[in-house]
Amino acid sequence: MALTGKLWRMLEPQGPLLRALVATATGQRRAISVGAVRDARFCESSDEAVEDIEDDSKLLVGGFGVVGMPENLIRAVRDSGPKALTVVSNEAGLDDFGLGMLLQTHQIKRFVCSFIGSCKELEKQYLAGDVEVVLAPQGSLAERIRAGGAGIPAFYTPTGFGTLVHKGEPIKFDHDHQVEIESRGKEHRVFHGHHYILEEAIVGDYALIKGWKADRAGNLIFRKSARNFNVPMAKAAKITIAEVEEIVDVGTFAPEDIHLPSIYVQRVVKGENYEKRIEYATTRKRGEEHVRIDPKTPKEKLRDRIVRRAALEFTDGMYVNLGIGIPMLASNYIPNGMRVIVQSENGVLGMGPYPYEGEEDCDLINAGKETVTLVEGGSYMSTDEVFAMIRGGHLSMTMLGAMQVSRYGDLANWMIPGKLVRGMGGAMDLVACHDRTKVVVTMEHTTKKGAPKILEECTYPLTGKHCVDSIITEMGVFDAHPARGEITLVEIAEGVGVEEVRAATACPIEISENLKPMGQIEI
Repeated sequence: MALTGKLWRMLEPQGPLLRALVATATGQRRAISVGAVRDARFCESSDEAVEDIEDDSKLLVGGFGVVGMPENLIRAVRDSGPKALTVVSNEAGLDDFGLGMLLQTHQIKRFVCSFIGSCKELEKQYLAGDVEVVLAPQGSLAERIRAGGAGIPAFYTPTGFGTLVHKGEPIKFDHDHQVEIESRGKEHRVFHGHHYILEEAIVGDYALIKGWKADRAGNLIFRKSARNFNVPMAKAAKITIAEVEEIVDVGTFAPEDIHLPSIYVQRVVKGENYEKRIEYATTRKRGEEHVRIDPKTPKEKLRDRIVRRAALEFTDGMYVNLGIGIPMLASNYIPNGMRVIVQSENGVLGMGPYPYEGEEDCDLINAGKETVTLVEGGSYMSTDEVFAMIRGGHLSMTMLGAMQVSRYGDLANWMIPGKLVRGMGGAMDLVACHDRTKVVVTMEHTTKKGAPKILEECTYPLTGKHCVDSIITEMGVFDAHPARGEITLVEIAEGVGVEEVRAATACPIEISENLKPMGQIEI
């Protein structure tokens, strides 16, 4: 009696021993052992690979933006039509591509993610109360998934202490924009004088992941920054379904080069069609070492002043993480001969400048989804590894933007309630180890309407408490002293007076006895 494909699929979650027993009883296996191998099944199509995903399933979906996203499996899920899905993914992709397609067809009930990203459909449905959204810090999300795959039910992390992640955040709004469902607060403990909150592990019914190549044993390798969330998600699901670009014979790649061993993979399918979209194709022209903007308008000149002062924060041998916008622009002014190793949350250590025109690589991006390059000596890794570096305090400095900073060094940069919902991305993790990693904020001193952004207390939801070390604006440079609740002006921009700075700041500021002119890196 032959085992049908349907029966094999029913037995997949039950483990190798039960399937081996059934195989022996039906004459399909001569002998069994406790260590029986669970071979990956190679499917003929993406439709076949996902055909048993039912309503109310919990899906872990790999990718960072559209890089490493299992686009063929997602299309197959859309076409097969399961409803009321819980989806765990870093973000939703685009409105018409990736998980945005499942939002368009209203197949998702709850979305667990760190960032809304470029998917306006998710933001719209969240604010309208049509979908539940659980926003989680990017590093905590990766570690919760990794913990789920490792059999660890929960862990303590400094990320998110004192924020909505800790105290409870809105998950669902009603149609009058009032909070209908809110997450419960999280347990808080103090270890060695530092604050931590309890995060629970995440596991799923299915993981949908995207690899580069699979061998016939079911081992996977990934290409460049496409590894990201795929590796931890594959380990945390009952059934992992991997779509790959190529299936090769065993031995094609060396055992030590395998990124994901076959034990974590239950089904493999060769993807039928790859669009390989690039969200932001950013390039430089031949002969350009860096991309530098020649400021012309008054606003551009003020922004350039911040950029060129921020560049003075770099020192030789630093490991840094740079936010999108001014921080990333500052890296274009790193002096020749100075080695600064730039890390990116999507799995890149040693990020280089934008590629030359025509040399963009769809599998090599930064955390802002821009095409980049890798410097000599750089490396790639999964997202959980990236945040182990961050939370472990291995970075020298993180530089990021802000909507607001308080006199106590509190930071807000991810959400304007009822309006802008960005998601916190990796920012909460990046500022969580401020005792070991310097936190530098770059921002314009006031909003477009002239309202101060350095305040007595932040009015927007916090990214981190007592975490900011330094603030760079177009008006000057400020040292923050969170324990004392003091902001000290240490450098002042040319043509700006002290009283002008005070008037644009909504909290008392100290003036350094050694107040200096605001530095600018030489071009």
